Amino acid sequence: MFEVIKRGITKVNEDIKVIYDNDPAAKNIFEVIFCYPGLHALIAYRLAHRLYKWHIPLIPRMISYFTRIITGIEIHPAASIGRRFFIDHGEGVVIGETTIIGDDVLVYQQVTLGGTGKDFGKRHPTVGNHVIIGAGAKVLGDIIIADYVRIGAGSVVIEDVPSHSTVVGVPGRIVQRATVDEDGNLMHNKIPDPVTADIEDLKRQIEELKNKIN
Repeated sequence: MFEVIKRGITKVNEDIKVIYDNDPAAKNIFEVIFCYPGLHALIAYRLAHRLYKWHIPLIPRMISYFTRIITGIEIHPAASIGRRFFIDHGEGVVIGETTIIGDDVLVYQQVTLGGTGKDFGKRHPTVGNHVIIGAGAKVLGDIIIADYVRIGAGSVVIEDVPSHSTVVGVPGRIVQRATVDEDGNLMHNKIPDPVTADIEDLKRQIEELKNKIN
């Protein structure tokens, strides 16, 4: 029991530190502890997840339910979440029952890691390490999001994404050029639009054909 408590404290300390590392608005420890719903939801999840692993009925789901009421973040206690997970802002985040999340993952508000139907078994995404999921993105189904993937705001991802990729659009499409800052974070206001690029390419081809005809 002592080792379990010790590991839990270590994880909470890491969760607090990752907020400082990723959010310049975090000014002091009291702000982080009292004013970050993502941290509150994650602490509650870790407790509920531990109780779930101990096969304690009902209570883990009740913790998840009341946490959703307070924070606006719903994390199923059966989900598997790695270390240094950061939910920025957090309102509307949903993480499904069979979701697996690696280490050093950052998600923004309104993100859904959900299923696509009423299937049983593994039906939610598996997210690798060092992944960033932009605001409003929906990652659906039993798919794999590999390491170092960047998912743009508002994207809908329903297929596997290989490592070191950037995904944008509805449905999500992999773009060749990712715009990131010096720390490797995705700059959501400078994401390339693959649909516009395709249209521009078609316009260019039409102009070339018109010139040949003329």
